[in-house]
Amino acid sequence: MQRPDECNSMTELRQLIDQIDADLVAGLARRQACIDRAIQLKPAEALPARIPNRVEEVVAKVRANADRSGLDADLAEQIWRDLIEWSITREDQVLGDTTNTE
Repeated sequence: MQRPDECNSMTELRQLIDQIDADLVAGLARRQACIDRAIQLKPAEALPARIPNRVEEVVAKVRANADRSGLDADLAEQIWRDLIEWSITREDQVLGDTTNTE
């Protein structure tokens, strides 16, 4: 994949950004499919939509990955907390509010 510093015009840079955006959307769609599968699996394991320890585990991993990748960890955390909240809301709509305070 082309690096930003290899782009010699705004047209090239915009094409790279568009490709990155498409890749991000594809990754998010895959993650959404995982959330949909979790909705199917959680009832059998008596798991609620919100598991606070798991939320913090995911955020910690995202922050570590962001640091390794050169992405601002605070930005990554903000984005992922929004994504996690969206996911929990999606699960709650199907599973019902089964809030767990673990």
